[in-house]
Parts: sequence; C-alpha cells; structure tokens
Amino acid sequence: MNSIIVTGCCGFIGSTMVDRLLLLGYRVIGVDNVSTGQIGFLDSAIKNSNFQFIQLDLLNLEQLKEAFCGGEFVIHFAANADVRFGTQHPGRDLEQNTNATFHVLEAMRANNIKRIAFSSTGSVYGEASVIPTPEDAGFPVQTSLYGASKAACEGLITAYCEGFGIQSWIFRFVSILGERYTHGHVFDFYQKLKADPTQLEVLGNGRQRKSYLYVQDCIDAIFLAIEKARDRVNIFNLGVNDFCEVNDSIGWICDFLNVTPRLSYTGGERGWVGDSPFIYLDTQRIQSLGWTPKLTIKEGVLRTVQYLRDNEWVFNVRT
Repeated sequence: MNSIIVTGCCGFIGSTMVDRLLLLGYRVIGVDNVSTGQIGFLDSAIKNSNFQFIQLDLLNLEQLKEAFCGGEFVIHFAANADVRFGTQHPGRDLEQNTNATFHVLEAMRANNIKRIAFSSTGSVYGEASVIPTPEDAGFPVQTSLYGASKAACEGLITAYCEGFGIQSWIFRFVSILGERYTHGHVFDFYQKLKADPTQLEVLGNGRQRKSYLYVQDCIDAIFLAIEKARDRVNIFNLGVNDFCEVNDSIGWICDFLNVTPRLSYTGGERGWVGDSPFIYLDTQRIQSLGWTPKLTIKEGVLRTVQYLRDNEWVFNVRT
C-alpha cells in the first residue's frame, strides 16, 4: 500500500493524526521543518517501522516533490498558526500557509496524488453575520491575515480539483484543544498562572465568545468525512454545538489549579487585531454523516490543562 503523507507532523494535530494512522496500520510519511512543532511528539511514531520522518521546509518545492514520491493521500496540517501576531510579520501567513499549500499541490501533481485533506479555519468567515455559521455562508471582508491566507489556500485547492482532477476534503476548524496543545489562550493562561497565581492579564474584555473542539473528536470527524463524503470538493465545519466566553474558560482553569487571581483586562471586545469576538460554526453537515463530539468545551479545556500540568516540558522546548 502506498503511504499517507502528513505535513506538519510534529505539530499538535498533525502528530495526533500520525499516531491514529499508524494505529490503524497505515504507512505514513511525516513532513515537518520542526520550526514550531515538537519532535518529541513523534517519539512513539519513530519506533514504528511504518513511519518515515522527513525534515523539510514546504517552501523547497523540488525536495517536496521527492518527499511525496510513493504517496497516495496528503493530509495537510502544516501552517503558521500564530494568528495573534500576524500584523507584525505580514509575509509569514502568505509564505507558510498560501505559498506552502501551492507547493503541496504542485508536489501532488508531480507524483499523480489525487486526494488531499486540508486544515482550514473558521476564521475564513471573518466576523460572520450568520451565527451559527454554515459552510455556505458568504465570505465577508477578511479580518485577519491568517484567515485571508487560509481562504486563499481553499481557493487554490478547489481550483486544482477542477483543473487537475484532484479530490479534496476541507475542514474549517474552531480552535482545537487537547493533549499536545502548545499555543492559544489556555496554554497562555496556564503559563501565566504558574508563574504568578495572584494575577492574570486577559486580552480583550473576557466576553469574547469562542467555540472549541477536542483533538480526538476532530480526528474522528476527519476520518468519517473522508470515508463518507465523495464529492470532488467536500467542505466541513468542525466544532461543537456550543460556545463559551473567555471568562468561562478562565474560571474552569482557575478552579482546576485552585487559584483566585486578580483579573486585568486589556481593552475592548477584541483581544488583538483580527480577533473575532464571536465564533460559532454550524456543524449539521458533518453530524449528518453520523459524527458527534464526545467531549464538551469544558471537558476539552480541562483535559488540556491536565495535559499541560503533566507535561510541563512543552514550555521549556517551545519556540
């Protein structure tokens, strides 16, 4: 059997996908430049004879074409996930998201690989006028460079589907939580509270409404969609039928750590430029295939904090 290629295999979601694929008996080629991921997340995979790791930057097209040789399916997770500081390095989202995805598609074309699963984001909806937001909602004015770059990626992928006979599964995620989570507000809050449990700075007013999804539920949904959705282009929102305020998650984290910090808020309804104050996706399409998440948002947050408490080494090696 040919291999499944996972880009961003050292990342939070990518490494979790690698482990699931290997558990199911697939051969896996993992590609990552290890710029933000953790090679330690692959400790188990590297011991498996069905896994091959290639340290490679997706911007090196010729090497990428060689790495994709023998693959039959690409699961493309590699991206710049640093949403908050996008305006400080505006070229990074273009290079690591859009240009890198173009290279992935070209490497697929060079190796006659016809199927791709892509991790997009609910941020492509900008500040949506329809809540919960369905997959067929019109794209508004983009509010973040990250969301704009992912929307461009989706455009490239769907155009390649039409032009070169590729089949795609595009997943628009809410924020994903769980084991190996190493960026985002739960990570930041935990780190701040460990350093000083008496106070916590919160970006925005704490009333931003967000939705989250546990990583294993996310992987379950991806597998089910690939199995059952057979159109040339298949687009799915992934999330739970719920949302919480940032203040809710702060309360859950503080209760878990048994701390009562003084909260200080830094501004208005947005934590940073491009931060949508309300993200809540309509997930009826994926649920119609038989998928339901196993964990609630609160359970996902607590599972994440438990992991961080048990694995504080991730704070020491994070770049």
